[in-house]
Amino acid sequence: MKSIRLILISFLFVISLSCLYSNIQAQEMPLLQVSANKRFFQTSNGQPFFWLGDTGWLLFSKTNRQQAIQYLDVRKAQGFTVIQAMVLHSLQAKNAYDVKALDNNDVSRPLTTPGDTTNYWNHISFIIEEAAKRNIYMALVPVWGSNVKSGKVSVEQATQYARFLAERFRQYNNILWVNGGDVKGTDGMAVWQAIGNTLRQYDTRHLVTFHPRGRYSSSEWFHNQSWLDFNMFQSGHRTYAQDTTRSEKNHFGEDNWKYVQHDYTLQPRKPTLDGEPSYENIPHGLHDSLQPRWNDADLRRYAYWSVFAGGAGFTYGENAVMQFHSKGDADANYGVTGNWTSTIYAKGAIQLHHLKELLLYYPYFEREPAQEIIAGNQQPQYNFIVATKGKRYALVYTYTGKNFSIDTGKLGFTVKRSQWFSPATGKKQAADFRRTTQQLSFDPPGNPANGNDWVLILEG
Repeated sequence: MKSIRLILISFLFVISLSCLYSNIQAQEMPLLQVSANKRFFQTSNGQPFFWLGDTGWLLFSKTNRQQAIQYLDVRKAQGFTVIQAMVLHSLQAKNAYDVKALDNNDVSRPLTTPGDTTNYWNHISFIIEEAAKRNIYMALVPVWGSNVKSGKVSVEQATQYARFLAERFRQYNNILWVNGGDVKGTDGMAVWQAIGNTLRQYDTRHLVTFHPRGRYSSSEWFHNQSWLDFNMFQSGHRTYAQDTTRSEKNHFGEDNWKYVQHDYTLQPRKPTLDGEPSYENIPHGLHDSLQPRWNDADLRRYAYWSVFAGGAGFTYGENAVMQFHSKGDADANYGVTGNWTSTIYAKGAIQLHHLKELLLYYPYFEREPAQEIIAGNQQPQYNFIVATKGKRYALVYTYTGKNFSIDTGKLGFTVKRSQWFSPATGKKQAADFRRTTQQLSFDPPGNPANGNDWVLILEG
């Protein structure tokens, strides 16, 4: 009996040390900050940080501890740096252990039980700490927008809840706050302001943004708010033909680079990024399962378009993963057919780290949009070409692989090397060109077609 008691004590001691180590690591990760030029992110030790996000929206409610670790391990290996997750998808939220988050569905009354590993809020802490072990930041959405839009959250409740969140989670360095959740800022404006201002009042350490409805940017309502550190837009899930907002001001449909261009001109300067483009394996327009599905090439296009236009990062999404769907689940949405444990290895998820590594290879903070270097760049929709450059390098993205020319007089350096970079594989090959008076003409590999995408690398 004595030996069994000693074994049990030793086991509990090891578990306690493991929890303590996780908590310390989550407190020692560098904080995220806005860079000095107000265009990008950096860590608190001054290193450039590229936001490569994943929409793991239902991570806290659908996965147990083992599954959460499995998910984080895979996303870490794939190069993701940020996970966007809902703290509360609904006011009836329960976690995988069937433990409720709230008393009487009231956000101001979280059900906390210190020491209970299955408690809703302790489970979130566990996942945040596990993310820290993998150098992953957690972008926490306090309450999904539909709950506020429907009037289920008052300003007073929101204020108390936001204070609870700030005081409970501000100890972790690897978090940031994503106010809102797929709604217009005018749908519950007073509540969103209360959450934003309260988070800023009680947590001055972490960045805050707002996740809007599709085809909108947070800048439309909150750009000048002191609590908003950077803008986030949702380019959405519809095709050019399906878009119903294209006639509205500052709504740009699939052309997600235009949202960046718009936010880039605003004062004061703030970083911006596409926080929700079309998900891989989801039907065009979301709701008709018979529609074609967005694929890896579409996600690459959204990523390179928005980032080369000046975006500070990009968030990926996959249909089954974002809802952590397993076959047989009663809450399946958007024509999902895959099992998240399989689709977590979808092509787009495997490919996007090439973008992060490409950008971090060059001097990061000097990068700026460079549309002026593309000669005669009037191509619409999928034929659009986007460019970015630093002092001694330029990167040019084409989605269709059609011929294009570079105006060397606007490069700012003499080209000494040119290469083609494949966004799908990360591999490089030499890029030949034809020179005219002040232009270099390039013919990308392969035949022109949607998805025959390439990055031209020019180095001085």
